[in-house]
Amino acid sequence: MKPYIVRRTLECAHYIVDRQTTVRETAKHYGLGKSTVHAYLTVYLPLIDKKLSAKVLDLFALNQSEKHLRGGNSTRLKYAHSSSKV
Repeated sequence: MKPYIVRRTLECAHYIVDRQTTVRETAKHYGLGKSTVHAYLTVYLPLIDKKLSAKVLDLFALNQSEKHLRGGNSTRLKYAHSSSKV
């Protein structure tokens, strides 16, 4: 595996675990695509560090379970903001 892939994978993994962020937020922070970050964390990370990979996958599961709540809250804020302009 190329050294830059190992470095980026570990950087993304530590960022996502330390800050409890989503793949989307992590990708935006590093200027990478969501698919790239997801591949780093699901394909390469288990080969590099199994314990860190387990933490990341637990966070993925948490984010997945909260996704519908975030979407609903986002929609609520969108319409609350647009109705205040009228």
